[in-house]
Amino acid sequence: MIGPWPLLCLGAALACWPPPPDRFQVATEPPATVRIPDVWRVVRWLLPTALAGLLAGAGGAVAAGVLTLAWRQERRAHRRATADLATATHTETALRTMVAELRSGAHPVTAAEAAADTVPALAGELRALATAARLDTELSAPALPHLAAAWSLGKRHGLPMADVLDAARRDAEAGLAFARRMRAKLAGPRASAAVLTGLPVLCVLLGEVMGAAPLSVLTGSTAGQVLLVAGCVLLWAGTAWCRALTGKVWIR
Repeated sequence: MIGPWPLLCLGAALACWPPPPDRFQVATEPPATVRIPDVWRVVRWLLPTALAGLLAGAGGAVAAGVLTLAWRQERRAHRRATADLATATHTETALRTMVAELRSGAHPVTAAEAAADTVPALAGELRALATAARLDTELSAPALPHLAAAWSLGKRHGLPMADVLDAARRDAEAGLAFARRMRAKLAGPRASAAVLTGLPVLCVLLGEVMGAAPLSVLTGSTAGQVLLVAGCVLLWAGTAWCRALTGKVWIR
């Protein structure tokens, strides 16, 4: 007997089906291409849910989706923190290079170009700043807001550029040192949170080894599947709460 879910999914797919393009769209818009990495990214996130649905039913699919979401959010937060720390390091190096060039008598534009050669990760932003300063236009650098603000401040009020950028360098260096200390101090709490998150899975495996068969209970009954989904939702909430707490400490 066919349940209502396949029919509902089919109706939703038909409702979201895009209309065919008209002649104007065909003439003006380039043909859409689907890249293999994009498809693989979607399949990579949907594959655990599909496999869990086949092995453990609807509850297993929902639980696998929640756990996949939690893992993806943790990975994204880790990448963002690592990228922010790397950007802060590159900014401090670029400021130090520019201050050294200015102290030796170089022009700010030349100092920015020298910093671009020293820090390839920020070469585009630094060369854009140098070009804007050479053309006497508004200085804008989304990746280097403090450098752009200090440069604009010194230019607007006629302050010595080396002193202004040196003050910005000291501020960036202090912020970088604080971020590194906080990351080192939070390593222990984050490791404890990871261990506590993995304990339920370890307990389920230990129960299987002891012969209690918790997997059959969680996947073979409606109450078990409800408990499985509830447990995975609580695990996701715990990881989100730990990220919120460590994020507040990081900001302070």
